[in-house]
Amino acid sequence: MTDTRWLDEREQHAWRAYLRMQSRLSAQLNRRLQADSNLSLADFDVLVALTDRPEERLRVSELARVLQWEKSRLSHHVGRMERRGLVVKEDCDDDGRGAFVVLTPEGRRVIEAAAPSHVDTVRRLVFDDLTPEQVATLDTIAQQVLARLGAEE
Repeated sequence: MTDTRWLDEREQHAWRAYLRMQSRLSAQLNRRLQADSNLSLADFDVLVALTDRPEERLRVSELARVLQWEKSRLSHHVGRMERRGLVVKEDCDDDGRGAFVVLTPEGRRVIEAAAPSHVDTVRRLVFDDLTPEQVATLDTIAQQVLARLGAEE
């Protein structure tokens, strides 16, 4: 067994600050979306994933992969969104076991109404106080960590 490489003081400080930031940012974005548009952050993530596709539909398994969600979580969440008229599930013609999650006109209307306020919130909470160099650094760090995560999957 190898010795644990403990975080030094600077690393620990940065790591804990990141965890607090991520938690507080997610909570604030979720509260703002709920107040402004009656959407959860999870609802918004599903709708964005669908609107990112020209056909506004994704196989259930692909949507789960894009969102990094377990299929059971996605299934329950999509069911709730379906009951609200934001998405529908359609059978896949070429695969009897597969299904698509499809954006509805109501889902399109809701995301278009929610997006401007959400972007304003993200800009206000994250980007307004960062320099262009800090934005570039944030992007570089995020891409590097994401690459490591992808390599370990």
